Amino acid sequence: EVQLQASGGGLVQAGGSLRLSCAASGFTFDDYTIGWFRQAPGKEREGVASIRIRDGKTYYAHYVKGRFTISSDNAKNTVYLQMNSLKPEDTAVYYCAADGSYYSGSYFLDRGMRYWGKGTQVTVSS
Repeated sequence: EVQLQASGGGLVQAGGSLRLSCAASGFTFDDYTIGWFRQAPGKEREGVASIRIRDGKTYYAHYVKGRFTISSDNAKNTVYLQMNSLKPEDTAVYYCAADGSYYSGSYFLDRGMRYWGKGTQVTVSS
């Protein structure tokens, strides 16, 4: 059974940093792409970043590029999202998701992924 557990959310002031973690189990980690998505109240879900585990290829949405970094620790089956220079508009519930690496990172961020974990709340105060 595929399981994804996101953690690390919290309350931070604008300009601050947080690191989210996504612990994965139940599938062959190297064969998958892991993505981070977010959904703010009253807004549609949007893709944030993705990483293809087997070669570390990453993709970022333009609104986080240069501020967020996605990485993986393959020994721990864990993906991280380091979020720096946070803005109030980054406030959302953040979800990690997974799918087989059949498509590009941009494809997944646009269309979503097959497996989803429960979210973690990130709140950025102004």
